[in-house]
Amino acid sequence: MPDTVVVVGAGLAGLACAVRLRSAGVPVRVLEASDGVGGRVRTDLAGGFRLDRGFQVFNTAYPEAARVLDVGALDLRPFSSGLFVARDGRRERVMLPWRHPRHVLSAALARVGTVSDKAALAAMTGRDMAFPAARLRGATERTTATELRHWGLSEEMVDTLLRPFLSGVLLERELETSSRVFHLFWRSFARGTIGLPALGMGRVPAQLAARLPEGSVSLETPVAGLTPDGVALADGREIAAAAVVVAVDPGSAARLLPGLRVPGMRAVTTFYHAAPRSPLGEPTQVVDPTGAVADTLVLTDAAPEYSTDGRALVSTSVLGVLGDADEPRVRARLTEIYGDTSSWEHIATYPVRAALPVMTPPMRMRRPVRLGGGRYVCGDHRDTGSIQGAMVSGRRAAEAVLADAGRPGARG
Repeated sequence: MPDTVVVVGAGLAGLACAVRLRSAGVPVRVLEASDGVGGRVRTDLAGGFRLDRGFQVFNTAYPEAARVLDVGALDLRPFSSGLFVARDGRRERVMLPWRHPRHVLSAALARVGTVSDKAALAAMTGRDMAFPAARLRGATERTTATELRHWGLSEEMVDTLLRPFLSGVLLERELETSSRVFHLFWRSFARGTIGLPALGMGRVPAQLAARLPEGSVSLETPVAGLTPDGVALADGREIAAAAVVVAVDPGSAARLLPGLRVPGMRAVTTFYHAAPRSPLGEPTQVVDPTGAVADTLVLTDAAPEYSTDGRALVSTSVLGVLGDADEPRVRARLTEIYGDTSSWEHIATYPVRAALPVMTPPMRMRRPVRLGGGRYVCGDHRDTGSIQGAMVSGRRAAEAVLADAGRPGARG
């Protein structure tokens, strides 16, 4: 195989691709336009807090994470396996009973649907936990809203519990996402533990980058275009490559690869507030049926390391692109959820325009990563919109490179 493979972009997909290539003995160079690795998965230090660039979580049920990461070394701080529904001035607790048996009664009595609804939800959850992922991927496809009706769940259950929870996962409230994607996500939440690395989500890409030889990743090195022999940098230099893997966001990928079909992207904004003390006292997500916010969580109830001075860090996500001017409206809803917030400090606002690819039916679960002519593409827009999807697509792109080069054992 000719010399180096160039990977454009040091997000999770690009890093996973580079790690797989390097494990096969292929020289690799990763070119990243920004000043750090991770793409959307980065952690900033500001105001005495660790701030992930938008609310993100790590799920231990992601199979690719177990394949490529040392999950134990991430030092995960888990969240509760359940949530609160904020409605009518109360917080209704709904927990997974096999994880939190002491809350079985409270979940059974929560005002989030009928007894029949809860039985149907339990049956669906049991099915998703038991079935292999491949079977869920091949199931009949419809929208998530239609799928929930198919399982016999009432509009009350959907509007009170499922729509609020899923809006924070799928970044849309109409539940138009493919039912196949929904069941894969639901399965992962039921089977896995959700949490944060103690030192921030940025530890995930940092661990991948650390597996590459020193000098493999070039930061602040934007790529202006692809050439017949490699890539052209924004400063006019050219880098030759045996193959080029484009591992950037869909919009940037389409600019580098004219004609590439990419999905639309969904947006979300995360507001960070500091409170003198935790307004909740436990690491449990709160969802909002009104839609004023998608979800809110006291991150330091799970990961005290996110604060350096003992104050509580509250993360709140709202669908769409918002700014600091919207903070008073968000705070008003947080006051209804948590109580008095007058002593809270607004730390930062993170609007993420391209947070998650649109995944409406018909949803092709494995989009092509091989484009021909020594060009490849990866990112969660080639699989499912998730950490799992990003890393899987990176591996798939690497294996396509290896297969095309005739490497033994590679999969195309």
